[in-house]
Amino acid sequence: MHLIEQELLRVENLKKVFRSGEADLVLFENLSFRVKRGEMLAIVGESGAGKSTLLHILSALDRASAGDVYCANLQLNSLSQDEAADFRNRETGFVWQFHYLLPEFTAAENVAMPLLLRGQTWQQAGPEALRWLREVGLEQRAHHRSGELSGGEQQRVALARALITRPRLLLADEPTGDLDGHTAEAVFSLIARLHREHQLTSLIATHNLSFARRCHRVLRLQAGRAEEISPESLPS
Repeated sequence: MHLIEQELLRVENLKKVFRSGEADLVLFENLSFRVKRGEMLAIVGESGAGKSTLLHILSALDRASAGDVYCANLQLNSLSQDEAADFRNRETGFVWQFHYLLPEFTAAENVAMPLLLRGQTWQQAGPEALRWLREVGLEQRAHHRSGELSGGEQQRVALARALITRPRLLLADEPTGDLDGHTAEAVFSLIARLHREHQLTSLIATHNLSFARRCHRVLRLQAGRAEEISPESLPS
């Protein structure tokens, strides 16, 4: 198989500039890297280094100031708002540090929401939501509202919601950042299992270097630049 066929994501000379008063703040520039299908890439760096912004650009939630992102044969910077929304709905699943579950809905309804927003009926989306809750070990909590779930359970529901559309690309922004050590380990292990079993390509921004060490590759953002470092070089 040729490299171009294995490649899902290509980032070329990416730059992001924010206007700060009268000055321009360059968050990062000249970022270039590629991600093959099936890889799990950790993105590490200090707070403010641009990890979240990079993930937002890679999911077409934000636009780069310069450079290009190619994913699933699309040039993301060239997409209209509607095209970007369609790309996110078809190709990406996103998990944030905070779960963003809708409190008035049950776990099953939260998981089904992306399919309901596509126009599916509850009769179509409900069984699929239950299947994904089973995948994350929460089928028995399907009819509980988010406030009745623990932090780890809420994040597992959010993961099921991200994957119910069967995306090829999973983007996770500090997905264990709000969890205690034991719960964080359980959630990361779940992400790793689902990554393998569903042949995902996953990019995970994390402060947890032990988790980053267990990814295939590590990209470190520092002082506006990106460098690839060996996972084995990180502390376990």
